[in-house]
Amino acid sequence: MQNALRRTFTSLAVRNFRLFFIGQGISLCGTWMRTIALSWLVLQLTHSGVQLGVVTAAQFLPVLLLGMFGGVIVDRTDNKRLLIFTQICLGVISLLLGILVITHSIELWAIYVLAVFSGVITVLDTPARQTFFVQMVGEQQLKNAVTLDAIMINVARVVGPSMAAGLIAGVGIGWCFIIDACTFVAVLVALIMIRRSHLHHVEPAPQVPGQLRAGLQYVRSTPALRTSLLMMIIIGTFAYEFPVALPLFATKTFHGNATAYALMTAAMGLGAVGGGLYTAGRPPSSLRRLILSAVLFGLSMMIVAVAPNLVTALMLLVVVGALSILFISLNNTTTQLTSTPQMRGRVMALWSMAFQGTTPIGGPIIGAIADHSNPRVGLALGGASAVVAAGIGVFTAGYRLPKREQKNP
Repeated sequence: MQNALRRTFTSLAVRNFRLFFIGQGISLCGTWMRTIALSWLVLQLTHSGVQLGVVTAAQFLPVLLLGMFGGVIVDRTDNKRLLIFTQICLGVISLLLGILVITHSIELWAIYVLAVFSGVITVLDTPARQTFFVQMVGEQQLKNAVTLDAIMINVARVVGPSMAAGLIAGVGIGWCFIIDACTFVAVLVALIMIRRSHLHHVEPAPQVPGQLRAGLQYVRSTPALRTSLLMMIIIGTFAYEFPVALPLFATKTFHGNATAYALMTAAMGLGAVGGGLYTAGRPPSSLRRLILSAVLFGLSMMIVAVAPNLVTALMLLVVVGALSILFISLNNTTTQLTSTPQMRGRVMALWSMAFQGTTPIGGPIIGAIADHSNPRVGLALGGASAVVAAGIGVFTAGYRLPKREQKNP
């Protein structure tokens, strides 16, 4: 039992990662509060699933358009300094949102503008954060660190929405944004305390022409990267649209309120914590396991889509959360460990584009489907996309897999 626990939490023995993990955990609670508050604010202002999808898309449109440029910058830059910059910017954006809401000055156009600014910062923040894991813990413990980070995201998914529901009911939406801004102080303190001498040094890529094209050629010539990123593009576009699908599922299908939406988000988070604890202690990822996780994730979403009532939906969303973290952890680790250190920033920028940058495409589609037919259809479409992605994974890589799982180097 002790050995199993040690394997599950092994990367927390690294001081730098432990500091980052704690700071990130506090900040992520605020992030989930902001997510709930922003979705509810847009619904209050517009009563439109399409507008909710468009605002969600606006946050990630810069990732789609500029993601590879962000990856080039990350490969050339000191990640610790870059993360300090991005955290300050994201905190200021939340603070501005909170002030505008509390002073009753908020308008839809301002939400769009701040959403786009947030997306521009995310272009740098996501690949920098993902590649910083391997610098903190090394390649041997990367899967464990990525999975524990995903667990923390989903612990925050339980805590943050619960706090948001209470704040929205008690003092209003604006204070969710103000408190989120304050939580960025925790991750900034953690980053400042990280010892540079204990990081696994990665030599920055030189500033030479053609680095963006070289990154694309590298992915195209690496079969495992092609497969994992293609699956992430499909699933990221249609399945990971929960900020659009769940509030509409709560309000239109089950006639609930902000509390019902928060409970759905928390249920997914609870399942993801359990799934993450299981995944953290498992062997390294493989393409076969990645493909199977996509199938199971898709089937679980399709089952949720036909849930007869809110209680059943909440129980099923626990399973969705567990399988979601399994797929994300395997996909992220497969992508990182297959990449060379000098290419990792550009590769993870592509991963970020596949995961987050596809939201401008999928978000409005899911929102329109929910508006004009039923949120159940939107969820079912997301689940079907995961099964289709798994089929494509089998077609592009499965026939070359041996009977025993191939381990990543």
